[in-house]
Amino acid sequence: MCRSFGSLDSLSLEEVEDPTAKAGEVVVDIYACAITFPLLLMVENKYQVKAELPFCPGGEIAGVVSAIGTGVTDISTGERVLVEAQFGGLAEKIAVPREHVIRLPANVNLTAASGFLYAYGTAWHGLKKCARIQAGESLLVLGAAGSVGLAVIELGASMGARIIAAASTDEKLALCRERGAVETINYEREDLRARLRELGGDKGVDVVFDLVGTQYSEPALRSMAWGGRFLVVGFAGGEIPRLPLNILLLKGSSMIGVWLGEYKRREPARYWRDVDELVTMLADGKIRPYVSSTYPLERTVEELQEVAGRRARGKVAVVPRSDEVAPIIS
Repeated sequence: MCRSFGSLDSLSLEEVEDPTAKAGEVVVDIYACAITFPLLLMVENKYQVKAELPFCPGGEIAGVVSAIGTGVTDISTGERVLVEAQFGGLAEKIAVPREHVIRLPANVNLTAASGFLYAYGTAWHGLKKCARIQAGESLLVLGAAGSVGLAVIELGASMGARIIAAASTDEKLALCRERGAVETINYEREDLRARLRELGGDKGVDVVFDLVGTQYSEPALRSMAWGGRFLVVGFAGGEIPRLPLNILLLKGSSMIGVWLGEYKRREPARYWRDVDELVTMLADGKIRPYVSSTYPLERTVEELQEVAGRRARGKVAVVPRSDEVAPIIS
């Protein structure tokens, strides 16, 4: 529970009453809740979606339906599901409206599925709708070793893009190469602009997927190709950069904001088509979420600190119960 905004140490583990399913709701037993960067920002009260105190953080949830309220007829107890919620995920159970629950195929691992929509949904929306990336184009990913960055690499490579992954350690970059990156840059010890000039050649980089912000955004912007697209996705580095917009003019390029939550609100039909495509790809094994670590509920703060300290690779998740004991409904 978060009862006051501030540091992660202010979070407390508490016993509360089990939720019940009201009319139109379902109760889901939580098997995994992904730790995402917006979750950290919410605890600090720095995210664009503001929480009301007190609240239980966590919104990227995978689990099993355990109870159904009146009026819910199209889902059964025992089914594996994803839950889309703003809060309530760092817990053993959650009650949510039926429309916030997405049915999963029986063969999908629940830990891998948690956080799937945030990472792959953001990557899919950014690459497909915002950037309209084409086969053969170059794609620079800043902050490439996080859950969204790896999803961008995986999906971008499947679309035929040439992936340039930039991250802060050689260990992270090795993982990026395993997932589909062709070129890598350690921007902690290499000159990002010089390396991009080398890798992009005279043309430059077609698409930049910026998850970091800070001092890395401007050299990436200056390294873009004519007609390039710069995607503003997040500021994991902690600083929102001020960029010289004359570069967009000189390069005939564009800067596009990527916010999955607002996309869902404004274009729900298109969003849900994207979700159907991604869930099918997940079930068919065409995309493979990378989970680097899992922690039990009582060690949640420890895992949050791993993400806040930029030590995490791929996705990390809190697992209140083991996926191995989850029922499978065929």
